[in-house]
Amino acid sequence: MQLHYHRSGQGRPLVILHGLFGTWENLGSSVKALAETWDVIAPDLRNHGRSPHTEQHSYPLMAADVGDLLNQLGLEKVAILGHSMGGKVAMEFALNHPERVEKLIVVDIAPVQYPAHHKEIFNAINAMDLEQITSRKEADSQLSQWVQSAGVRAFLLKNLYRDGDRFCWRANFKVLESDYANIAAAPIDGEFKKPTLFIKGAQSNYILPEYQQAVVSRFPQVTLKIINEAGHWPHAEKPEIFLRIVRNFLS
Repeated sequence: MQLHYHRSGQGRPLVILHGLFGTWENLGSSVKALAETWDVIAPDLRNHGRSPHTEQHSYPLMAADVGDLLNQLGLEKVAILGHSMGGKVAMEFALNHPERVEKLIVVDIAPVQYPAHHKEIFNAINAMDLEQITSRKEADSQLSQWVQSAGVRAFLLKNLYRDGDRFCWRANFKVLESDYANIAAAPIDGEFKKPTLFIKGAQSNYILPEYQQAVVSRFPQVTLKIINEAGHWPHAEKPEIFLRIVRNFLS
């Protein structure tokens, strides 16, 4: 697996991992800011962005892909920051290879199995007829029949690109839907005893009090920071506060 990645900055290496349906560019402002003091490596995870499509999608596979990328770049030890699905990948990698992770940051996700809650998005994607779409405006119009939130539509349409005369999806929605149970799953059991930071958006329900034991049992050196007036995307909704928390933890 040869992941597509963006690398910028200088200093100690920091890997940043995006969430479901995303690409590294979804955290682009954070990547740019953190690259002022860190060597930031931000890949597109498998079946996302410009990375290869495969017939399987799971946290063991994605964590192995990250390890392969670090080997390719000659990096033995890194700090890792992951948002949502990328946070579970980061947890999986840290639990499997604690010797390769200096510090771990998990953004608005817990090490638990979640109920399925992306069905409407898959329905929307499956209902769209890319052969009939001639513009992004038309794509947004089709998508709006299923997805009311303009912000969610804009996020999904970042996956849309033109290949010659037709539009295509960068994300491998077919496999993401068929392997969705693996995406909802919890990372492996184990223990990562190094400094760990969980960041929660106060308005998000991805990290709940009942998940505390699952977090602490795997990450005994954990600290939790809550960003007020933020939901599942605290890095985009409250970027200055988010970056201050991340920088303080990393330094």
